[in-house]
Amino acid sequence: METIDRIKQQIAENPIILYMKGSPKLPSCGFSSQASQVLINCGQPFAYVDILQNPDIRAELPAFANWPTFPQLWVEGELIGGCDIIVEMFQTGELKPLIDEVAAKHKQEDAE
Repeated sequence: METIDRIKQQIAENPIILYMKGSPKLPSCGFSSQASQVLINCGQPFAYVDILQNPDIRAELPAFANWPTFPQLWVEGELIGGCDIIVEMFQTGELKPLIDEVAAKHKQEDAE
């Protein structure tokens, strides 16, 4: 499978996905650590891809997303942004309701 197709599939199959360096439990950079902590604080499950373990995704995703840096948060197929945007949305109270709404919607779909 082509890298872009894998990225599209990951984004399609995971309503909340974070492309980051490392994992939420063992982040490999400060920005990825902050972004994953914010998502953990939202209290909903989310998928992640460690771009350090996936150099092809690390190379291709910035062009696909038109966003040069990591981490990248995608919600329902849309790029939300990087660390600064994620933290700012959390601090202003915008992120948690969005994450809760998407998680609840997809829990319903899974139950049906």
